Amino acid sequence: MTQPFAGLRVIDATHVLAGPFAAYQLGVMGADVIRIDNPSDPDQSRLQGSDPNLNAMAMGTAFLAQGGNKRSVALNLKHSEGRDTLRRLIEGADVFVQNFRPGSLAALGLGYDDIATLNPRIVYCSISAFGQEGPRGGETGYDNVFQAMSGLMSMTGTPESGPLRAGAPVVDYATGYMAAFAIASALFRRTATGAGAHVDLAMMDAALMLMSAPIAALTAGGANPGLQGNRFPTACMGTYATQDGLLMLGASNHRQQRRMWLALGRPDMVKPDHAASVTDHEGEARALTDILKSRSADDWAIFFNGHRAPAARVRTLQEALADPQLASRGVIQDAGRVPGSGRPFAAPVAPFLMTDGNPVLARPAPHLGEDTIEILTEAGLSPDDIAALLHEGTALQS
Repeated sequence: MTQPFAGLRVIDATHVLAGPFAAYQLGVMGADVIRIDNPSDPDQSRLQGSDPNLNAMAMGTAFLAQGGNKRSVALNLKHSEGRDTLRRLIEGADVFVQNFRPGSLAALGLGYDDIATLNPRIVYCSISAFGQEGPRGGETGYDNVFQAMSGLMSMTGTPESGPLRAGAPVVDYATGYMAAFAIASALFRRTATGAGAHVDLAMMDAALMLMSAPIAALTAGGANPGLQGNRFPTACMGTYATQDGLLMLGASNHRQQRRMWLALGRPDMVKPDHAASVTDHEGEARALTDILKSRSADDWAIFFNGHRAPAARVRTLQEALADPQLASRGVIQDAGRVPGSGRPFAAPVAPFLMTDGNPVLARPAPHLGEDTIEILTEAGLSPDDIAALLHEGTALQS
């Protein structure tokens, strides 16, 4: 098996979720990802997660989720020797990913212009809150802030709940995916031109990309979208109470809606077209509310899917992970053993399969500085040079 990014070297100087996830996606496709860790100030994701013991070990679950297929070198970039060592690593790399505040690395002599002079073929990806320039270019932010600023929260929730953020950090992970795609695009361009590129990616822009359809509707003259809750234009989509839980219906087009009503024994509810279904939203909702109370959510899901009208019981994450379909896909893979307890655990890898070169999680997330000596040796540093970096605190080997 030959993975698409086999032979590529990625220097990952990112922190928290979005940047590390971008590098992780390159790693599961075969790239050699070298993570730059600060020996005295660990990435906050290493200190965050559901297990306090892991947080204390700087191996929090927020880090474990996208730390696999990476090696860790601990370098203090505030030391000139640390910056010189990073330049040495970048000199032999294909990709450099960073999400420091705009201008921070340039002030250290590690901006794109500096690095492109050193390595003209480098794909240098800068992930930031609002982009490298513009009136807000110097500001920072996180997933929850962008959900609020972008308008995403204004469409999430109900009039009773008010605006809500999504339960998962969707902007972080969307940003990571978009960064990985942009890097892959720049690498593909490099095969034709031989030249590297600077990728400037903003999390705010990524949040807006998640709302392409609402933005197009609004700018074309539509109304400002409000709180949607679980309501859709047609009642054949949405959540309904059953005997034992909520069911999400997804009959989104006229063909599916027709099959659904006929299967329910209600040919009188079949409309001539989708627009008529939208017009009769309240009438269809009343009929479905009465009908769906009669059976369990799982029974209804089996029933509707059997008639090619998508539906699912609203499940917990634990229930979703137990679905036997996942075993046939490879999206969730063995991520090694939980540090300290030795329990096996799993992590999402990628949502696709390929004819050859599938995404693979081949090694667990590294401890801070776990591979420092190995990586510095590969970069050509002598044992004495490495010993000096370790002695002065510029580098750390765990």
